[in-house]
Amino acid sequence: MAKDGIGARVIRKEDERHLHGRGRFVSDIAMPGLLDVAFRRSAVAHGRIRGITKPAGLEDRVFTAADLTGVNPILANSGIPGFKTSNYPALATDKVRFVGECIAMCIAPTRAEAEDVAEAVGLDIEELPAVVDSLDARRPGSPLVHDEWGDNLFLTTAVNGDIDDLAKTAPVKVSRELTTGRQCMHPMEGKGVLAYWDFQAGQLVVYTSTQVPHMIRTGLSETLGLDQAKIRVIPPDVGGGFGYKCVLQPEEICVAWLAMTQRRPFRWIEDRREHLTAGANSREHHYKLTAYADERGRLLGLDAEVTVSVGAYSVWPFTACLEAAQAGGNLPGPYDFRVYRCKTFSVATNKPPFTPYRGVARPGVCFAIELMIDAIAREVGRDPMDVRAENLVQAAQMPYTNVTGKHYDSGDYPESLRMAAGLIDVAGVRKRQASGEPDGRRIGVGFSTFTEQSAHGTKVFASWGIPLVPGYEQATVRLTPDGSLEIRAGIHTIGQGLETTLSQVAVEELGIAFDAVRVTLGDTASTPYSTGAYASRGMVMAGGAVSRASIELARRIRRIAAHLMQCSEDSVELKDGAIYSGKASISFADVGKAWYLRPEQLPDNVDTMGLEVTEGYKPKVDSGVFTYSTHAAVVAVDEDTGQVELLDYAVVDDCGRMVNPMIVDGQLIGGAVQGIGTALFEESPYDVHGQPLASTLQDYTLPGAFEVPRMKMGHIESPSPYSAHGMKGVGEGGAIAPPGAIVNAINDALKDRGVELTRIPATPERILEALIRAEEKAASEAVA
Repeated sequence: MAKDGIGARVIRKEDERHLHGRGRFVSDIAMPGLLDVAFRRSAVAHGRIRGITKPAGLEDRVFTAADLTGVNPILANSGIPGFKTSNYPALATDKVRFVGECIAMCIAPTRAEAEDVAEAVGLDIEELPAVVDSLDARRPGSPLVHDEWGDNLFLTTAVNGDIDDLAKTAPVKVSRELTTGRQCMHPMEGKGVLAYWDFQAGQLVVYTSTQVPHMIRTGLSETLGLDQAKIRVIPPDVGGGFGYKCVLQPEEICVAWLAMTQRRPFRWIEDRREHLTAGANSREHHYKLTAYADERGRLLGLDAEVTVSVGAYSVWPFTACLEAAQAGGNLPGPYDFRVYRCKTFSVATNKPPFTPYRGVARPGVCFAIELMIDAIAREVGRDPMDVRAENLVQAAQMPYTNVTGKHYDSGDYPESLRMAAGLIDVAGVRKRQASGEPDGRRIGVGFSTFTEQSAHGTKVFASWGIPLVPGYEQATVRLTPDGSLEIRAGIHTIGQGLETTLSQVAVEELGIAFDAVRVTLGDTASTPYSTGAYASRGMVMAGGAVSRASIELARRIRRIAAHLMQCSEDSVELKDGAIYSGKASISFADVGKAWYLRPEQLPDNVDTMGLEVTEGYKPKVDSGVFTYSTHAAVVAVDEDTGQVELLDYAVVDDCGRMVNPMIVDGQLIGGAVQGIGTALFEESPYDVHGQPLASTLQDYTLPGAFEVPRMKMGHIESPSPYSAHGMKGVGEGGAIAPPGAIVNAINDALKDRGVELTRIPATPERILEALIRAEEKAASEAVA
């Protein structure tokens, strides 16, 4: 390993500017003539637009769908048979389909003035009945989100395993209905876009807070009817993405259209209320599950029905069926069983559209399968940890292809469970339970194990039928005349430290000094094409591309260096920031100088492609590599208040070879905090009319420092046999397991009271309701 290469805990390059307030986000960008944009949004969840009136004297400051001539709606179609198309207009046309949908955009020198103009826009909307609950939306006769469909189903899919024979013979049968709450993503920086027309380049230039700049350029081209060569997308610093920023947003189209047609700069910055009410939502699932097991709790088969409330429209490019498709494919998780039947429903409702959110469906399916494992354990009278360990895919079975065709490449799942149990001292927790707490609270322990398919490749995305399929990830590396290294990659950093970790990969291959590496990401004018940062693909895909390009650059450097040192190429080593042959050495600057400034020093057989290399990469098996993890939680539950305190929390993760263990820990801790929010606090509820009931952070609760315990971290490194350096993804993993671990711990604490929670977030109100129901049931049984 190079000193600052793969495996080193190198301080992040990004930290210096961010910790000193020198980051540059969309809202930091200003230019002469800039006008701010505000949107008049729908106040009803479902209605027919009868008229829009621009305020007198301000007509030139207001734009509606009728003004956006030549602008196409967002069309995110799936190639899966039966998928229904939704036309998602940048500004509403005939109907509005959720509270917060954009109807008119208004411009002014300041955002406050633009909001005043928006308030003055007159709207005549005939309110229609709204459909809010996904199960109601599936029923015949429910209000239709899209009249022409005849129902509210974007798509229905099925995995048709032969479960009927097993249902007749299995010794143990456990059935549950489980529900997960709808959530918002809440990156520190919301969405934002600034666009202007560059007269010198003849281009529309769009600064946008996005994870997928090259894809946004494609999407803008399709909706605006403008050649991609005439569009430049630049993502500045991005204050978190979490999936919210990897789809084409209506606001991006609107602001880009203004700049294209008005030929001056415009900007829109999302505020927190807009995010909470109109931003994309995620994670509203309903599960009907029946598990079949033997007398020891060995899982034999699973029968599932999954309903996902995906909102009013299909988002580009990932479509409205991504969440349910991922749920159906990933529900079996890390468990070894062979019979599986699952039907999924992607249901349109009068709510904002779903976008991918950190973990994409897996926090829901992990919650569901992990609660089922504990329920089976209680049914057969065994410790859930023991039942879980026996059901997990064993290390000797690797590589393992599961019941849905997921190819688990490497790892030791039971070992992660054992390590997590050790970190929280599960034996000590059981003793504490037996002796009771002095304050009367009840203690519980819970586990949750998952697999995460990361860096999905061409075959996987093509099978989903989405409009844009990722292929080879590209990266460019270039040695400069002074011996520095420039890396250019089309992926973008959203907080995950890619400027640092991509540098470490180059250091590993080239032996160049870490401080001599500079990284440019995302800008469509200066980086190779990439579909962007999502699905934990950064280090596997972009890291693999940098590795491959660096290997080729190293070969070219060795040839020149061998000539300069008058030695054989085989004797040349690149290490410790210099180039060696035995005791002789030269600098990287000597090689750069020879190529760029002193070509008379070059060998006759020099590679004429020079010291700049662009390479494409995808893993040998491109169906994705699989990380896995076990989380363990210890909780204390107050029966009088329903309050839950996290006493201890452990994470044991295997993301293959860790490029920077410090960054891995940061990703896991940050993700786990989001998962704690999913488990205990975060929810976007709606009333029966489709009105959002959490429109401020007073109503939508996020976990803070007091709600998060100090986390204990453990690591296993099982390199993937398919990826460069054995790397796997880690960006999404931390957020997947907490709901299952925490709710299992709550149920463990309250099992003697006959309580079993099946819905998240597990708020104090829901815990108290469950305790009351358990008491009423016990009283009724006592009377009987």
